[in-house]
Amino acid sequence: MRAYLDTLKEEIAQLGRRLPEGLRLARLHWGGGTPTLLSADMMRELADAIFAVLPLAENAEFSVEIDPNEIDAGRLDALAAAGMNRASIGVQDFDPEIQSVIGRIQSYEVTRDAAQMIRDRGIASLNADILFGLPHQTKERIADSVQKLLTLAPDRVALYGYAHVPWMAKRQQMIPSEALPTPEERLGLFETARRLFLWDNYHEIGIDHFARAGDGLEIAQRTGRLRRNFQGYTDDTSEVLIGLGASSISRFPEGYAQNLPATSEYTGRIREGRFATGRGHVFSEDDRLRARLIEALMCDFRIDAAEIRARFGIAEEKLKELFRTVASGFPDMIDLRSGGFAIPPHARPLTRMIARGFDAYDLSNAGHSSAI
Repeated sequence: MRAYLDTLKEEIAQLGRRLPEGLRLARLHWGGGTPTLLSADMMRELADAIFAVLPLAENAEFSVEIDPNEIDAGRLDALAAAGMNRASIGVQDFDPEIQSVIGRIQSYEVTRDAAQMIRDRGIASLNADILFGLPHQTKERIADSVQKLLTLAPDRVALYGYAHVPWMAKRQQMIPSEALPTPEERLGLFETARRLFLWDNYHEIGIDHFARAGDGLEIAQRTGRLRRNFQGYTDDTSEVLIGLGASSISRFPEGYAQNLPATSEYTGRIREGRFATGRGHVFSEDDRLRARLIEALMCDFRIDAAEIRARFGIAEEKLKELFRTVASGFPDMIDLRSGGFAIPPHARPLTRMIARGFDAYDLSNAGHSSAI
């Protein structure tokens, strides 16, 4: 961990030598793994290294993914002192049998105590995520988990579908297929959890998030500023996101860049005084068009044809033909009136699949990973 932190600090320093002066951070996120494995002293080191290059802007958001099994008072004190004002905790499910099968043991009590420690330090916002479609999950079990989660009063909740991809995750090869819910059962699990969040006065955000009134996502949705990027829903309208560390992804107006995933290769590149970019993708105009179409559906369930034509200069008939092509795969589920493209409420559980119709690069594998 010491060696990796030193490499990360060197990457930050390299970035600082190439950035224009006077820039400030509007958003800072530590995640993509378990940043709370760092000791309190290491957290302070990392924060100091970042802020020496890019100080936090006024009203900036500094969020950290917290593992309730790893966090302690000292680490939280260090994070709070560094300026963390949003914490995210992963739940998945509180049922002991399900936790055992998926290899994620994390009791309600441990999670509750972590949430309380976060609140005690004045952290303004708490995120949580929970999964549906897990092995052996039933409506009764997910309802129990959601009700326990609600006692923690998170400001924002992500309700993600479990992706069963045993060809990628070796542990999942031990899970028998008969333990997995059917697509119809997955929908029932999602609806059970969804209704509980709505009954507790959460606002539904896009396809899989819920937020309290006044949360940044709720405000963004209400004011038409909701965005979705490769990390999920956000109220951040910046076109630049810089990722640091092995396998991290950066986004620029021109395209994506990803660091080398292997820690040894990443470290070697940084020690040579070079950035560790391993691959990238330059956006074509068609990429930009399709990205906006997909984002509009995922955020608003509708595409404003006039906005798209004005922004991308696409001919009206060509856009209509694209709409008709995608809609043909979902009979009676798409509203094409007024020349636009809208997903009515009854079809919104299929929004991800419908939006995929606009993806020119769709290589998704069928099965539980692509179900609702």
